[in-house]
Amino acid sequence: MTIKKLVTPKVNCAIYTRKSTDEGLEMEFNTLDAQREACEAYIASQKSEGWHLLPDRYDDGGFSGGNLERPALRRLLADIEAGKIHVVIVYKIDRLTRSLLDFSKLVEAFDKRNVTFASITQSFNTTTSMGRLTLNILLSFAQFEREISAERIRDKFAASKRKGMWMGGHIPLGYEVQNRKLLIVPSEAENVRHIFRRFLECGSATLLIQELAEAGITAKNGSRLDKGYLYRMLANRLYLGEIVMGEEVFPGEHAAIIDRDLWDQVHAEMATNARRQGKSRIHPPALLKGLIRCRNCGRAMSPSFTSKDGRQYRYYLCQTAIKNGHHACTLRSVAAGEIEAVVIQQVRTMLRSPEMVVKTWQAGNEQEYGLQERDIVLALRRLDPVWEELFPVEQQRLVSLLIDAVEVSKGDVQVHLRADGLDTLARELNDIGNQKEAAA
Repeated sequence: MTIKKLVTPKVNCAIYTRKSTDEGLEMEFNTLDAQREACEAYIASQKSEGWHLLPDRYDDGGFSGGNLERPALRRLLADIEAGKIHVVIVYKIDRLTRSLLDFSKLVEAFDKRNVTFASITQSFNTTTSMGRLTLNILLSFAQFEREISAERIRDKFAASKRKGMWMGGHIPLGYEVQNRKLLIVPSEAENVRHIFRRFLECGSATLLIQELAEAGITAKNGSRLDKGYLYRMLANRLYLGEIVMGEEVFPGEHAAIIDRDLWDQVHAEMATNARRQGKSRIHPPALLKGLIRCRNCGRAMSPSFTSKDGRQYRYYLCQTAIKNGHHACTLRSVAAGEIEAVVIQQVRTMLRSPEMVVKTWQAGNEQEYGLQERDIVLALRRLDPVWEELFPVEQQRLVSLLIDAVEVSKGDVQVHLRADGLDTLARELNDIGNQKEAAA
């Protein structure tokens, strides 16, 4: 009689370790090593069960357990997906995650590949309902602890700001950081004062950024100043020697660069500009808003206007010119009325072509609208007389339905149509035509 020897299946085990901060990780034997050593001893005790430690290390040093965006954890999940791992070993469950929501995601990923995990300091089994309940309770306390810690940090942060301490972030032009305190850089501070004074004198951000570019005055990182950066500077109360926390303002520990009188004058000028612009903001919808682009820069063009002698002049302005001044783009702007007329004429010409009729009919059939070719021809012919009777908002909607993009350069306009909008246009024009006939 032959006696068959039972072979214990090999179980591949991976150890995952984590520490929230990077403090002490430079030591020869750190907390990650301590976690791993304890897990290795536990795996060795399960050798009779076929447990085998994989050589790959999954160590996340300096990463929070409040989310799953951790490089070693992502590698671990990728190897689980590839079928390389059967059991995940952790020192404590909160090393894996402190979030109940993330825990449910991990369990789902583990179950998908029949992977279990074990905490060597907390006895549980994820294959049973009682084990899952135990884990949920442990994670509830872990999440509670994380939220309490976050509240403590926020409270400490707020208390420090109330004392006028700078708590980090983007270092503004004019300052440097030494021993966690803001100190004035004299050369940069003079540039900041110059910017505030010149804005008060000229009252135009566009002219000012052009002057600053010509003078070689740049941002903290050496990049060119634009209007967005300029307005953020003018609104930054750090320059007044103040610290802002929400809606509250506190005296700061750092020295001011701008005096109160200059600050108040600049902000009075900004408020006047805002009121002046707000009064003239009511104008017809821009037909090509969101569609027109400058081919020279590849940037979008935004609708804008000027008023002169009680008359309003509309145009589309390149975003490069808006941010960096008119000299930054060779095209700069185009008259809105002229470009809209050119685009509409091109669209009308294209819609009359036999090729466009066929495309529209095909698009309608693909959507099973049941449109006949004669319906398409009739609908597209109705565009000319119907167009002038539509309200500007309706014209804008039909244009956005028809046009994918309008590219403009000096002396040239290219219109790109949306094939998927042609069938809808045909149906809507037919409906409008039928309503007019019924009313007659």
